[in-house]
Order: sequence, then structure tokens, then C-alpha cells
Amino acid sequence: MNRIRIEAGAPYDVLVGDGLLGEAGARMKELLPPCRAVLVTDSNVAPLYAAGVEASMTEAGFTVTRYVFPAGEASKTMETLTGILTALASTGLTRSDLVVALGGGVTGDMAGLAAALYLRGVRYVQLPTTLLAAVDSSVGGKTAIDFAGRKNLVGAFYQPGLVLCDPGTFQTLSPEIIRDGLSESIKYGVICDEALFARFESDPAPDMTEIVTRCVEIKGDIVAQDEHDTGLRQLLNFGHTPGHAIEACSHYGISHGHAVAIGMLLMARAATAAGICKDDTARRLETVLRKTGLPTVAPYAPAQLAAAALADKKRRGGSITLVVPKQMGACVLHTVPVAELERFFASGMEVRA
Repeated sequence: MNRIRIEAGAPYDVLVGDGLLGEAGARMKELLPPCRAVLVTDSNVAPLYAAGVEASMTEAGFTVTRYVFPAGEASKTMETLTGILTALASTGLTRSDLVVALGGGVTGDMAGLAAALYLRGVRYVQLPTTLLAAVDSSVGGKTAIDFAGRKNLVGAFYQPGLVLCDPGTFQTLSPEIIRDGLSESIKYGVICDEALFARFESDPAPDMTEIVTRCVEIKGDIVAQDEHDTGLRQLLNFGHTPGHAIEACSHYGISHGHAVAIGMLLMARAATAAGICKDDTARRLETVLRKTGLPTVAPYAPAQLAAAALADKKRRGGSITLVVPKQMGACVLHTVPVAELERFFASGMEVRA
């Protein structure tokens, strides 16, 4: 088992290791005395893992109530959030009690936001069951729902008290869902760790415990320096501005990780065209994405993507901040005037490094 300490405003541990889900109750008991807990999960994950987690928590002395919502991005709404909050209130949760998020990024985002809002903040624990959630959304304290047709528009920064990642849960994921997580894992290599990226180049089946641990270490270092996303943490958005635009244009028919893969390559090509990126990052990235089975071509026109991206949270007045590579393992923030965004996207869709 690997332990990574996240030095946020409220520090916590991320534990990564096979079998941790079966130890969930005992691990939570190390964090706080047994209490009432609401286990939030979705309709896909509940049949697989909810009973086991409940049994582990009950054995450790926790009193558990389960709340299950329909799986999928379409449930990341105010209505689902209201349902979770209603469950917390109906259970009579107090500030001495606990919310537990069991599942992927949608579950973690919504349960975390509900925990942030209820009684102005109750403790919560993340139990990510997807690679994407393990390497990204379960760590760092970003919680949100989609709102008014825009992704993650309503949310809060609220850190969990503990994250338990059991890579054994990845065995129940479809290849497509695994690829979503691999996309975000590859991202960490491009933004700040060429050695990590090189592992994807050389190993078609890298060890998931090692990959998750390294990605969490990187994210933890960044969050410790910029918890509230005002500077350095924005590097974690590499590929996300065009990626979110692709998701929106597809009405979320294209999954997050697949959209980010396209977005990363688009940004690398655009950076090459603009003379910002001086090496063969775009070529190497395209090779790895193709080998991994991830898409590389945006199915929408530059004008469509630019229009969708201008609703993104990263827009500031008349400009928008993008993340682009200078070289493999080193990305920078690049501000583009709103009027030039379509052209910038177009250059990334035309250039082939």
C-alpha cells in the first residue's frame, strides 16, 4: 500500500493499494470515531461494491444509510444534489457524522459538494472506483455539478478527510472507461513529468498502482502550492478547455477522458504552430494516444469549439487562459484574446507534427 499526504488547508492522506475497499470501515475508524454515515453511490457501482463497503463500515461501528442515483453525467444536476442533501437531512446527519462517496468522478463531485453545503460542511471520504476518479477528481477538493448547460459551473473547494483507492475495482471497468482514466494519467506526464509519459510510450500495460500513486503525488504537490486554482493548479487543465467544449458540443455523448485526449493533442499542435512548443511533444502525444486507443481528431469545427469554450470558467473578461506545452514534461499558461480563440483552435486542428 502507498500513502500520499496531501498538504492542503486541511491535510489528508490518499491510500492506494489492492484490497483497501474491504478495509474501508477500519480505515475510516482511524480518521474519526464510529458515527452515522450516508454512503452515496450510483446505480452501476452499487450492485458491485456498496454491500461490501457497508459491511466493512458496520463492522467498524458505523451506522450506514445508502443513497443511490442513476449513473452517468446526465445525473450531475441540481436535482440529484437536492436528493443527496435530502438524504443527509432525513438521516439526521450532524457535523460529527460522515458522507462517503463511492464511485467515479460524478459521484465524488456531487457527494463532495453536498458535504460542503450541508450544515456548512461535514466530513467526507472518497472511495474512487474508476481510474479517472483515482488519478484526478477524488483528490484536490474540487466539487461541482453541471448547471445551465455548462460543466461544473456550480461548486466549491472542499477537501475530503481521506481518499481510499483500491485499484482492484478497475477490473470491473470497460476498456472505454479505463481509457478515460489513462487520458488523464497521460496528462500528468505531459504537464510536468516526462519520465511518467515515457512509461506510457514503453509499456502498453503499466502497473496501475504505480500510475495512480505517481499521478496523485503530482497533483498533491500542485494543490499544496495552489489549492484554490489561481495559478499553478491551472496546469492541470491541460486539454480541458477544448475538451469541455467537445463534451458540450456532443451533449456529453463523448466522455470526459476521450474529449480531453482530443483537447490535449489540439493544444500541443496549436502550441507547435505558434512556436511555443519547440520539441516533438505533439508527435509523441499522438503516438501514445493512438496506441492507447484514444481519439485524436476533433469532430467539430473550430468555430463550434470556440463558442462552447467561451462559456468555460477559465474565461476572464476579454481573454481566456489556455494550457500549452513548451516541451514534453513542461506546460505553461498562455492567455489568448477571445477574438483569437477560434484561430488558435484551428491551428491545432490543422497542424500535424
